[in-house]
Amino acid sequence: MFRPSHDSLLLQNQEIDRLDLPRIADDEELESLKASEALVPIRESESLRFDPRLDPARRYCRPWTREFVEDLSKAYYKQFGAQIQVNSAVRTVKVQHKLRRHNRNAAPEAGDTASSHLAGVTLDLQRRGMSKQQVKWVEEYMLPMKTQGLIEPEEERHQWVFHVMVSSRYSSWRKGEPANDSATEEEPEIDASFPPAR
Repeated sequence: MFRPSHDSLLLQNQEIDRLDLPRIADDEELESLKASEALVPIRESESLRFDPRLDPARRYCRPWTREFVEDLSKAYYKQFGAQIQVNSAVRTVKVQHKLRRHNRNAAPEAGDTASSHLAGVTLDLQRRGMSKQQVKWVEEYMLPMKTQGLIEPEEERHQWVFHVMVSSRYSSWRKGEPANDSATEEEPEIDASFPPAR
């Protein structure tokens, strides 16, 4: 449903630019953003786990991205009694450059199509091992949010993950507030309820 594309990478970077977020250069800048709580730790729970290979120092993301994955994992756990797994979260330019050496499908570390992991807004969620029913449920869960510009998901085939960039608008949307920065009083309110379990 969410095919990777050049246009999707452009959209992800446009959102990062709109928010004026830095592409995190190195571990020093990463630690500074953690200290200021611009990046927050992703919290393991009964509904959310990590790939054990993911460096604990990079199990961080933006606050609104954490809200999204916690909401998704809780809904998924309620439906299937299974956990969502985070395979990748924030990365630095240095890490992305290293990744590109052995993964030709990895996005660049710079430019209009740079990896959105560099800004801490994106997570890779394990898709391998999910049943067709589970994959379809996640797709249907995310589709209304993509339509509203709250997330930009891709289903990567090489790594078999859901790559999901989350807009800061997600925080307002989940509270029932207008998700569009230019929203007016005349515009209809966005229904903040999640897609029904199927």
